[in-house]
Amino acid sequence: QVQLVESGGGLVQPGGSLRLSCAAPGLDGDDFRRHVMGWFRQAPGQAREFIAGIGRIESNTKYADSVEGRFTISRDNTKKTQYLEMNDLEPEDTAVYYCAARETWANIVFDDESEYDYWGQGTQVTVSS
Repeated sequence: QVQLVESGGGLVQPGGSLRLSCAAPGLDGDDFRRHVMGWFRQAPGQAREFIAGIGRIESNTKYADSVEGRFTISRDNTKKTQYLEMNDLEPEDTAVYYCAARETWANIVFDDESEYDYWGQGTQVTVSS
């Protein structure tokens, strides 16, 4: 079982920025490198949706159309942490954000939540004036 610990959510005004972090403290560096990572979000009354994913190689990323150009996913294997930098936030970005992970030998990005084995507890992001 892989524990994922999220942080960085909060209240921000429209146009503002936040950075979410997702740490995997129970993994060593080599184990973390074998995992591909993703971010999803769920707004009230809506299904959980894919936001961004990153493969084992940091240059392999994928984004939902709704956040392309505003959000950036990254990973630091030495810190065993992935990040989601969110800029130009909109009220429509308000949701609970979840990080996810899956161990794989392939450098692939998954955008389907059923492909991920491990999930964080979620962190609330609220965009409001």
